[in-house]
Amino acid sequence: MDILALLHCLQPHLSPTNLRRMSRVTQAILSLPGRVTMLNISRWAGPGGSYRTIQRFFNIDIPWLQVFGQFFERHLHTPEGEYFLVGDESVITKAGHATHGVDYFFSGLLNKVVKSLAIFTLALVSVEERQAYPLQVEQVVRSEAEKAAAKARKKAQAVKKGPPQKKAGRPKGSRNRDKTQVELTEELLRIQKMVKKQLAMLKNLVAVCHLVLDGHFGNNNALQMTRQCGLHLISKLRYDAALYFRYEGEQKTKGPRKKYGSKIDYRNIPTQYLVEKRTEKGFEICIYQAEMLHKAFAQPLNVVIITKTNLKTGAFANGNLFSSDLDLTAEKIRTWYSLRFQIEFNFRDAKQHWGLEDFMNVKEVPLTNALNLSLFMVNLAQVLLREFRETHPESGLLD
Repeated sequence: MDILALLHCLQPHLSPTNLRRMSRVTQAILSLPGRVTMLNISRWAGPGGSYRTIQRFFNIDIPWLQVFGQFFERHLHTPEGEYFLVGDESVITKAGHATHGVDYFFSGLLNKVVKSLAIFTLALVSVEERQAYPLQVEQVVRSEAEKAAAKARKKAQAVKKGPPQKKAGRPKGSRNRDKTQVELTEELLRIQKMVKKQLAMLKNLVAVCHLVLDGHFGNNNALQMTRQCGLHLISKLRYDAALYFRYEGEQKTKGPRKKYGSKIDYRNIPTQYLVEKRTEKGFEICIYQAEMLHKAFAQPLNVVIITKTNLKTGAFANGNLFSSDLDLTAEKIRTWYSLRFQIEFNFRDAKQHWGLEDFMNVKEVPLTNALNLSLFMVNLAQVLLREFRETHPESGLLD
């Protein structure tokens, strides 16, 4: 494996000295069997890879956005391929208080809030290859205002559990508001900034039209943030989302036009919206697609509803995917949302093999380099695996 030849394309962004250091570091990470720490890397780096050299590498400012982009363009990009952008957050447990950005974040794997670091990653997903390639990694460092807002939301939710404090209905004298004009949270502003930087980098390389995010972003604010970036959002709604069909009856001659039709009943969706129906392992699976309205969203949604009924017990469940792109087919929305999970495999590989859980750095610059390097190794491993599979088709990352 000639790692230096693979990294040669990074010359515009790294000096020759740093390029040699990076080749030794990546070679060592591919070789070492234990934890990926600076000390272990120096033990496996060979001649010219002393511990002091590894320290110097981790303490330089590396333009990772350009490094990821240049490597993708040279080794992973398929000109005729179809791509979309996907984003997700990952949590890395950390103890102590000295590490830059350490805070309490919710870990989906542990299903609780833990002391940890959090990163938000943007990746390009190749539809044909069904593979995600990380292109931008940023640490989530919450400001004091963001922490205070989170505490206020939690307190408000606790209050809501009691009896309603105000009478139902719209307050007297309230006016209609433009739902496209929303105040973005610091989280959404951070993601929007990342997306805009990513689109600028991909401008002459890949035409990206869609951003896929998980159900946490299945709301109007996230949709407006995505549209402000010039992209369409694909995400997931709550299973009990209050969706409405368009009103198609007669309109009054005076007054506002009626927009909302009947509210959806998930157990009795009209057959005219049925796209696919099949029976599989004792379950009846139905897929519906319709252009629907939600009172919290500013524009109509392209909604795909997947229902699953146990033919033996009658148990029923449903999932609701949606997109702001009204021209997408149900098959594309389902396929692309399922491909969102490829970024989770990137996180798994980075934690299991490339040191995303192992780093001991505490200062901002070395920590940023450690986080980005572990996700960069995911892309490097994919290039090496492609070559290896030419002679060993059934091989995987462990091989």
